[in-house]
Amino acid sequence: MSSPFLFTSERLGFRNWKPSDVDLMIEISADEEVMEFFPYVATPEQTRVFIERMTEMCDKKHYCYFAVEELESREFIGFIGLCDQNYEAEFTPCIDIGWRLSQKYWGKGYATEGAKKCLEYTFRTLGLNEIYSTAPTLNKKSISIMEKIGMKKHLEFRHERLKEYQHLESCLCYKIDSNMYLYTD
Repeated sequence: MSSPFLFTSERLGFRNWKPSDVDLMIEISADEEVMEFFPYVATPEQTRVFIERMTEMCDKKHYCYFAVEELESREFIGFIGLCDQNYEAEFTPCIDIGWRLSQKYWGKGYATEGAKKCLEYTFRTLGLNEIYSTAPTLNKKSISIMEKIGMKKHLEFRHERLKEYQHLESCLCYKIDSNMYLYTD
């Protein structure tokens, strides 16, 4: 029997989305603490549209913000992966790495482990050259993960899509390229 996963890390499996993920992701994206550094929590319809977009992206490009399962329990924990970004910024269009996990799985190193494995997949399997990641300057946890996976601060910017949310508008952009990645193994 073939694996349901495109790839795995030590504790996580990465795959395209399936219908049973929808309600679980709706719950995660409606959690105010999970969405602390976003302008608002996602509505169920926004989450459905997001999952449809990710499913299509994965089918077409072999990457997306992947649905992630904990291998031992086979529980869905959220997403970690890659997504095309095209909002107005100095570094766009680009491919971004990001994550959103259920609070139940915070503090276990899953985001860092998963992001490292996604970078390996990015550079070794997909053959892409560079990956970016952004976060509001207030989001110290995500910035810490960016640094732990070998990304370097690229620039500070005011996020076009967050103009109306002054506390979130000031953002950091981190970057890693395939040459930098080779030296982080």
